[in-house]
Amino acid sequence: PKSTLNTIRPDVQIGADLCLFWLKIAARLAVRGHGFVEPNPMVGCVIVDAKKNMVGWGYHRKIGGAHAEVEALKRAGAKARGATAIVTLEPCAHFGRTPPCVDALKNAGVACVVYGCADPNPDAAGGAEKLRAHGIETHLLECEETRELNAPFVKRVRTGLPWVMAKWAQTVDGCVATRDYDSKWISCDRSRRMVHRERGRVDAILTGIGTVMHDDPQLTAREVRLRRNAIRVVIDPELALPLSAALVQTARQYKTVVATLAKSFSERSEHRRALGDLGVGCMKQHSDFRGLLAALRKEYGVSTVLVEAGGGLTGELLKENVIDEAWVFVGPKVLGDREAIHPARGLSPLSMHDSISVRLLSVRRRDQDALLHYRFEEPKRAGSIGNASVAG
Repeated sequence: PKSTLNTIRPDVQIGADLCLFWLKIAARLAVRGHGFVEPNPMVGCVIVDAKKNMVGWGYHRKIGGAHAEVEALKRAGAKARGATAIVTLEPCAHFGRTPPCVDALKNAGVACVVYGCADPNPDAAGGAEKLRAHGIETHLLECEETRELNAPFVKRVRTGLPWVMAKWAQTVDGCVATRDYDSKWISCDRSRRMVHRERGRVDAILTGIGTVMHDDPQLTAREVRLRRNAIRVVIDPELALPLSAALVQTARQYKTVVATLAKSFSERSEHRRALGDLGVGCMKQHSDFRGLLAALRKEYGVSTVLVEAGGGLTGELLKENVIDEAWVFVGPKVLGDREAIHPARGLSPLSMHDSISVRLLSVRRRDQDALLHYRFEEPKRAGSIGNASVAG
């Protein structure tokens, strides 16, 4: 059953308020695994003894590696007996790449387990019930930090689709480029390094042919430690990607795929073969971005997508409710030009009631930039996720 702060008995263990405090710490630990663990969940765990001291901590570091609970128990050693384990996700109850965490918690003599989210994966769920069967007090204690942490994993399990992040840099008055598409640079070096770091932690980077034509980007992670190598995906309905583009010229070093309409795939077969000779793959795509995301997940194992695109593609993705979060870097510049380029277009709401709702998670300063981190309200997801096939 779901617990509130009032239902966790402070006389039994460390107290409800302290549980919540340590649960937030565990969520911060979990994020350290981003880029190493996906499609697995990011998980953090803290072990706290009856004297309210942390005696162990851990997080899931990589796929196939020890889970957060096991890491924390190892650090705690004998001090785990009679202690409380506070973990961001319900401990697993199945044999996967590693043994069940419920067994490790039971064998360590933990007296109480507080977890921040029920496991949505039917293969791994049921840990709380098994812990209770072993006489271990167990509570579900949700908080905003664990909801946000687990949202990408929950989406992947429930929909089969990857988590989609959009990023853009804009001026104070909401422009991403001048009317002549000059955008270098709105954001500062520190902000751009953060973007490179994220490129090195996601599975795919999505852009549109317009961005390729105007900016000729590389979309690679440079001067950062890579946690994974992202596939670069170009939405190119007419298959117009020039052979001279930086994305094409580097396709043998960095996997690159073009998503194009079936008609273009067929009619521009010679150009498609020329792209293929340079290492660029081709994807047949209908006008359904859910289908594209499903194909990327199925064919390439994509769990996380970073969108670095112009207003046209970003607007189309927003229309289909496939963007889950946005990083908006606001640079200290003002254009004041009604014909300057904006981060999204093509939506045309008639009233504020028709606008897309977002939630502000955080505001951070990066030198003279402000980084606004938004989550989009969870859309009503259709039963079908579209269709797309991959070739070449």
